[in-house]
Amino acid sequence: MAAAVSGRGRGEILRRIRAARPAAPTAAATPRDYAGPGGYVTGGNPAELLAERLRDYGALVQRRPAADGPVAIGAVLRDCGARRVALPEHLPAEWITAVPEPQLDRPPLQIAELARVDAVLTTVTVAIAQTGTLVLDHGPGQGRRELTLIPDVHVAVVPAQRIVAAVPDAVAAMDPATPLTWISGPSATSDIELTRVQGVHGPRSLAVIILE
Repeated sequence: MAAAVSGRGRGEILRRIRAARPAAPTAAATPRDYAGPGGYVTGGNPAELLAERLRDYGALVQRRPAADGPVAIGAVLRDCGARRVALPEHLPAEWITAVPEPQLDRPPLQIAELARVDAVLTTVTVAIAQTGTLVLDHGPGQGRRELTLIPDVHVAVVPAQRIVAAVPDAVAAMDPATPLTWISGPSATSDIELTRVQGVHGPRSLAVIILE
């Protein structure tokens, strides 16, 4: 039967164990030099980089002069075979004239009605050149979230002045309390065998018109 160890004996045992152990290495300081707003430079034309990144994701991209917005919208809709197009409120009137059969979301279109339209046309809050990401805060010209999730094609018009260099710039430009949708290419997912499927939880096709 083991003998009881006195408090003094226990302290001596623990002292010897600590003395026999190698000294723990001093933890290195973790650098916190994260890039903030303005900390990333595209090194060229932000619109060009944005277009390149979006194409990498499988989006259809056009860069056009700002005055060609209606013409570009009409051409993209024809190329996508889209006639019935859902529209959020407060889009520029000249953009709406390019839509063959506009379906204004007022009163809100029901889910079954959204499922029958060919596409949705919106603008964006900001677009991030570094990551090829479109961000919607669902304000004017963007509509509610269902509007950009259910139709099979999303046509997004990006004015060049809304393009920012990197994610910190986008975050700084938006209200953090506002629900946001971040879009990098068409909706896609992969199963356990890595088979890529598009359109599972959003538009199957993304077309972006950059107006410079």
